[in-house]
Amino acid sequence: MEYKTYMPCKELAKQVKLYWSLETKDNDASHERERIFPDGCIELIFNYGDRFKKYETNGEFHLQPYNFIHGQLKTYFELQATGKIGIFSARFHPAGLQPFINFNVDSFTDSTLTVSEVWEQGGEILAIEMLYCATHKERIKTLENFLINKKQILKIDNTPVEHCVNSILKTIGAITIESLSVELSISKRQLERRFIAAVGISPKLLARIVRFQHVLQLIESKTFKSFTTVAYEGGFYDQAHFIKDFKDFTGLNPKKYFSENLEMVKHFSFDE
Repeated sequence: MEYKTYMPCKELAKQVKLYWSLETKDNDASHERERIFPDGCIELIFNYGDRFKKYETNGEFHLQPYNFIHGQLKTYFELQATGKIGIFSARFHPAGLQPFINFNVDSFTDSTLTVSEVWEQGGEILAIEMLYCATHKERIKTLENFLINKKQILKIDNTPVEHCVNSILKTIGAITIESLSVELSISKRQLERRFIAAVGISPKLLARIVRFQHVLQLIESKTFKSFTTVAYEGGFYDQAHFIKDFKDFTGLNPKKYFSENLEMVKHFSFDE
């Protein structure tokens, strides 16, 4: 598989983390399931290859749509390609999608909406235009024109929530909603309600996911001596706390993680 990333224009940089593409040249009937973990971001997917099977934690599966937005994840799921892979995606920052839609992001957490369900006829037209793009450069231009237009029409002020998200990222989850509410002069209850509506998950859950993703980076770089060390460096209270969150988000204990071939998960994390 060939994985590439592309940066958004300045006008969309606060909302779009990056664009990415994933491709194979030939059909491959031997695709294995790949486990996808929560990363706090929302993906807008355009599939110009064969569709993927999505397996839920109960073992049931369905074919994903060709063009859709996947809401925030609270736990892992598994994907399996059914043939040739051709994907182009926009990865939004945790609070990045809200400025482009006129409903709450938490309405489809842990689920998907097709592009036409999100933007109706405009979404259908976008999907067709993206399908007929010949290059990723054309796809980026087409999508950015669409997103900039939506952003200008809706004019949603998401500043308080974006500030909270940035604080959680900068501190690797080591900040409380109480301190953020004082800092922004907004009640804790009101801030949490706005945060969930715009991000799709609570500040506390995003903080847990940020710590978990930080630990994944430590594990990938192998810059630790033991699980106890990586737990403390990752901001966890103790090893038991670390193992619990790791199991919640991956369905695996940390030792099991090392024995799995999780190639695709490297493409779904905060840090590139």
